[in-house]
Amino acid sequence: MNITFTKVEGDSGGYWAFMAVAGIVAALAPLTALYMFMEGHHVTGMTNQVPWGMPIVMAVYLIGASAGSLVLSAMSSVFGRTEYKPFARIAALLAVLLITAALMAIILDWGRPDRILVPFFHFQPRSMFSLNAILYNSYMLVGFLYLLALFKNHEVWQKRLGLLAVFIAVGVHSGTGAIFGFVYVRELYGSPLLPPSFIAAALSSGTAMMIIVLHLTFRYTGRRLDERLLHGMARLMGVFMLIVLYFLFVENVTRAYAPKNYEAVSFLLLHGGKHTAMFWGGLIFSGLVIPSIIVFNPKTSKATGWILIASFMQLIGVLFERFIIVIPAQIMPLELLPDKEITSVFMDGQYADYSVSLAEALYSLGLIGVVVFGFGLCIKLWPMIPEEAVHTSPE
Repeated sequence: MNITFTKVEGDSGGYWAFMAVAGIVAALAPLTALYMFMEGHHVTGMTNQVPWGMPIVMAVYLIGASAGSLVLSAMSSVFGRTEYKPFARIAALLAVLLITAALMAIILDWGRPDRILVPFFHFQPRSMFSLNAILYNSYMLVGFLYLLALFKNHEVWQKRLGLLAVFIAVGVHSGTGAIFGFVYVRELYGSPLLPPSFIAAALSSGTAMMIIVLHLTFRYTGRRLDERLLHGMARLMGVFMLIVLYFLFVENVTRAYAPKNYEAVSFLLLHGGKHTAMFWGGLIFSGLVIPSIIVFNPKTSKATGWILIASFMQLIGVLFERFIIVIPAQIMPLELLPDKEITSVFMDGQYADYSVSLAEALYSLGLIGVVVFGFGLCIKLWPMIPEEAVHTSPE
């Protein structure tokens, strides 16, 4: 399968306007991070009770989209799905850019970002944070080497590094899920299903992102994209969404069976206010049920406009899912002494509150801008996009 990849040629005003806007948005990330670092976390919605806020939500979200992109990139070289070969470079590039933005979210959220090398000099195998520091950097290296193999068109190394990329993408996001799943002191964190659930959501969000990126990139660079390729990816996204639904159902039913978790399950599913609304409205219905109906309905599954709507809804739905995983567990009070009532001036036994501040919102937007700006720059400097992408396999 011969495919000609080229750079984005020319110096159109539209391209430079796009890069200027993306650059301004990207600049929000370091500027707001500096502001939060200089002023302290009191300018955010985070508190002593809720130390992980929107920056950590974005980190988990971006890591998942990155892992999903890298698996899609390897579909042609590892699994023989030749229809994905025209998108392999774009997907691998996005995987590297997304993990870079995710690590920015983590590092710039630290109170001491200057201590970035400490986890590498003090390795602790029983700490998921320590293990993930190794996994993330290994992931970036493998992603870069795999992208290089794609540029060199070296089929042997594409298969080897592609297979390694799949394994490490699964490992990285399993490790990210384990950060929360292994915290058994909080009822809404501790779950052995979180690592595989994270992977399923990563694959669904990564596929949704690729559908949108491919449509916009081919359209605004004047290249031909066979829409049947997007329809096939949408069906794949639909399968991943059903798997996410299954994991959510099993996880919450299993959690509800344990009497000690009744209050936590009731808080999340019934009386958690905005968190309950996010779970049912943002994640279940808008992020999973409605997009699934769109991609499996014969009338809408062949309409690119509907597919793009479903993909966008899925991306937003997974963002809600990441928020629901990270935040509500911290809102609930810790049961330090079972069957004992604790009262003090430190809000022991009380529900906390968290709302995303303007600084956090701008910071999150800036991280997206970093990915968009990096993508726009790379397609201008290197041959990333095929002249055309045509569906060659039978329906």
